[in-house]
Amino acid sequence: MIPLTWYLVFAAALFCIGAFGALARRNAVAVLMGVELMLNAVNINLIAFWRYTDVGQMTGQLFAVFVITVAAAEAAVGLALFIAIYRQRKTVNVEELDTMKG
Repeated sequence: MIPLTWYLVFAAALFCIGAFGALARRNAVAVLMGVELMLNAVNINLIAFWRYTDVGQMTGQLFAVFVITVAAAEAAVGLALFIAIYRQRKTVNVEELDTMKG
């Protein structure tokens, strides 16, 4: 059986990679991918804590499904925004999107 700390270390590493990707990238799609990695790290923690605490209840799995639903909605809305911005400004570089004017 794999110890809980291994899951937590893996999730922490995945979260750090996602945070670095969200903060260091200039491309908006890469920022969105970094946010998705961070949400997946949260899901790993939820499922790991569920597995090692109380298997009889489904709380960890329910929260993970909720996070997956929120991540899917965030990806759909984010990609729709990026497509609209690209059509208007011909770029998805986050540093060039600093003003609300067209």
